[in-house]
Amino acid sequence: MLTIPVIEDHPAQAYAYITFVVPMSEMKKPADEGFPALFGWLAEHGMKPVAAAFYNYRRIDMATTLEVEAGVPVDRIGAGDDIVSFGTLPAGKYVSATHTGHYDALYDATAMLIGWARERGIAWDVTQASDGDHFACRLEIYETDPSEEPDPAKWVTRLQFKIAD
Repeated sequence: MLTIPVIEDHPAQAYAYITFVVPMSEMKKPADEGFPALFGWLAEHGMKPVAAAFYNYRRIDMATTLEVEAGVPVDRIGAGDDIVSFGTLPAGKYVSATHTGHYDALYDATAMLIGWARERGIAWDVTQASDGDHFACRLEIYETDPSEEPDPAKWVTRLQFKIAD
């Protein structure tokens, strides 16, 4: 189930992330490997997340690979290393909608959100290139931790896509 999308203003937000370049068939890798490594690294360095973890789809080429960040908002930019990097999610207008249910349904929820925006003439902040679509910010924010809520029907994921300026 997807809520009715809304357009929201968001300030810039510091975040920590680990980048993965994976084929579609390995989309679970950033969650299985990235989130545990990211949260462990932050704990070792005395940093705490300030909001829910997310995937940030930086580059999508459905025929080959995706560049995906397993990330989480933090209160400050830290000193990254060869494991964890830091950046800033851009300020601006975003389309936001909430999906409730199993993660397997996110593909359809995303297609519905894209269709909703297209019907209204809303364009994403994206650059098309030979190696895929490069997004300024395209987030799947995991509001529910499956280790705390075992019922997939109750999992909440927020989709937030930055709108072109």
